[in-house]
Amino acid sequence: MGLRTKIGIAIAATAAVVALVMGLLVHHRTVEAQYAAARSQIGDRLRTAVQDHAAGIDGDRTLIDPVDLPGPLAGAVAKGRWGVYLDRGGRVPQLWAASRSGKEVVALKRPYDREAETVRDLDRVLWISGGIGTALACAAGLLVATRLGRRLRTKAGAAQRIADGDLTARLPLRGKDEITRLASAVNTMADALAARLQAEREVTANIAHELRTPVAGMVTAAGLLPPGRPSELVRESAQRLRELVDDVIEVARLDGAGEQVAAERCALGELVRRSAAAGAAGAPGVTVRVVRDAEVETDPRRVERVVANLVSNALRHGAVPVAVEVDAGVVRVRDSGGGFPESLLAGGPQRFRSGCGERGVGLGLGLTIAQGQAQVLGAGLRFVNPADGGALAELDLRPAVRE
Repeated sequence: MGLRTKIGIAIAATAAVVALVMGLLVHHRTVEAQYAAARSQIGDRLRTAVQDHAAGIDGDRTLIDPVDLPGPLAGAVAKGRWGVYLDRGGRVPQLWAASRSGKEVVALKRPYDREAETVRDLDRVLWISGGIGTALACAAGLLVATRLGRRLRTKAGAAQRIADGDLTARLPLRGKDEITRLASAVNTMADALAARLQAEREVTANIAHELRTPVAGMVTAAGLLPPGRPSELVRESAQRLRELVDDVIEVARLDGAGEQVAAERCALGELVRRSAAAGAAGAPGVTVRVVRDAEVETDPRRVERVVANLVSNALRHGAVPVAVEVDAGVVRVRDSGGGFPESLLAGGPQRFRSGCGERGVGLGLGLTIAQGQAQVLGAGLRFVNPADGGALAELDLRPAVRE
C-alpha cells in the first residue's frame, strides 16, 4: 500500500469518525431537547387538567383512571407522585402524563410521532452531510497525499541516481517543510560524498602515476637477471605489479569525465579471438566459438579490454575449461568454477574486492574495469550463475551491430 493511499485512508477515516461523533452528539442533544420541551408542555397541561377535574370539568383529552396506563407511570402515581412517560411499545409512540386527584388518576396522552419524524429527518440529514463531508475529506486527503507522493517520488528518483553513482544529481528544494529539510540533508551528504570520492580518486591516480616509472624500471632490471627460477619469480612479480599499476590508472581514467569512444567497424568474432588470447596470456583451457559472427561499430580497444579482463578473471578465480562464445552481438564468457559470489550478483563488481569465487583473491579491479568500459561503450554487462554450475559473464553489444 502506497503512502498516498495510506494518507487518503487516514484522512477519510478521521473525517468519518468526526462525522459519526458529531452526528451522535447532535442526535442525542436533539432528542433530549425535544423530550424536555414535550415533558414541560404536557406537564403544564396535566396541572390544568387536574385543577379542572377538581372543579368538576373534564376536557375531551382528559383520561380518568385509564386502564392502559403504562406500568412505570402507574407505579409513580401510586406513590403519590405525578410523572411523564414515553411509551414506545406501539406502532406510534405515545407520551403519557398522569397525576392523582383524590382517589382518581387523571392522565393525558398524545402521539409522539411528530418528534420521532423530526429525529428521523435529522438523522437522514446527518448521514447525508456526514457522507458528503467524508467524501470531500477523502478527496482533499488524496489531493494532499498525491502532492506529497509526487514530491517524494521525485526526490527518491534523484536519491536513487546518487546511489547509482551519479553524484551530480541533486534533490529539488521547494518549500520549508520536513521533506525539504530531508532533501537538503541528502544534497549535503551527496556533496560531501562527491568531494571525498574525488579526493580518493585523485590520490589513487597520483600514486599509480608515481609508481609507473619505478615499476617500469623494476621490469627492465628483472629482464637483465641471469636465467633461472629465482629470476623468473622476480620477473613474474614485477610484471604483475606493472599490470596492477596499469589497472589502477585505468580505473582512475574511467572515473574521470569526458572519455571519448573511438568507434570503428570490425568483425566481432575476430576481435573476440584476439581479446581472449590476450586475456589467456598463453594459458591452456580457453576455447572460442563463433556461433554467429557480426559486424559492430564500436571501440575495439575497449571491447578487447572487457573480453580480456573477463577471460583472465575466469582463469584466475574460476576453473578451466573457459568457453568464450560469440552469438551475433552477444559475447559470453563462462568458466567451470564455483560461480560468482552473491555480493557481486547483488551489487555488481566493486573495486578492491575480489570478483569471483570463494578462493578468489585480489583487488577486484578486472571486473570493475570491464564494467566501466562497457558503460562507456553503452553496452550491457551482466553476471549470472547458471543452474548447471560455473560463472557466466555476458557482454551485450547488439546496439552496436551493423548490417
